[in-house]
Amino acid sequence: MAARGHSVSRRARGGAFRDTGRAGTRVRHEAPFVVTALGAIMIALMCGSVLPAVANGQSSAQAPPPAPAGGTQANRPPDPAAPASDATANAILYPGDLVRLKIWREPDLSGDFQVDEHGFSVFPKIGQVHVSDITTDSLRRMLIGTYSQYLKDPSIEVTMLRRITVIGAVKNPGLYPIDPTMTVADVLALAGGADPTGMQDKVDVIRGGKRTRVKFDQRTNVGTLAIRSGDELFLPERGWVSRNGYVVGAIIGAAVLITTTVIVH
Repeated sequence: MAARGHSVSRRARGGAFRDTGRAGTRVRHEAPFVVTALGAIMIALMCGSVLPAVANGQSSAQAPPPAPAGGTQANRPPDPAAPASDATANAILYPGDLVRLKIWREPDLSGDFQVDEHGFSVFPKIGQVHVSDITTDSLRRMLIGTYSQYLKDPSIEVTMLRRITVIGAVKNPGLYPIDPTMTVADVLALAGGADPTGMQDKVDVIRGGKRTRVKFDQRTNVGTLAIRSGDELFLPERGWVSRNGYVVGAIIGAAVLITTTVIVH
């Protein structure tokens, strides 16, 4: 009886050792899969954290270039005979626009003057002038001729400004006067720049309730968008997935871990 008891005990211990060995083997086989799944989760989380930071860095406004040597426009008179750039010279004035008039050494005669609904602006000394549907270069030449009656060889600059509302995923939405020679990025910078949820390459131009989606890059000129005063420039938000990359990465990593565990078992 004692010998039989010892034999049963040895068999029990042998079975326990075999079970322990099988469990250890199963753990060794499962370990690579678990490590791989955990590695996938860590990589996904790191990618989800880095990508939004990179996107946010791209959306920050760029610093303006340094002023050219030799003085600024404020301390040098413009050349009355020099033609304006094509973008500004051919810009057509419409009701709602602003005419920015700068007369050299005549601050009392300079300023921003709005074009009313009938196409007229009122300028110092000369009064009401019809400015609608003419180019800024034509207006400049006309003002030089008119102000020559009061000033000797007046040096005049005329800039047309569109008054538009910048809304959407920007930090400081509001009404801003913009120069058609500005880039879309410059306009967004006026509104404080895009917030972290804003798109990097698309805006909507809204006029009369009609929305038009436009792609842009850092060099896209506002004048190419045919924007007029009264329009709205809307910066859409990025999609949920692109705004929550770290969450998507975590979900993918968890899915990989669950799938691996199910396959192993």
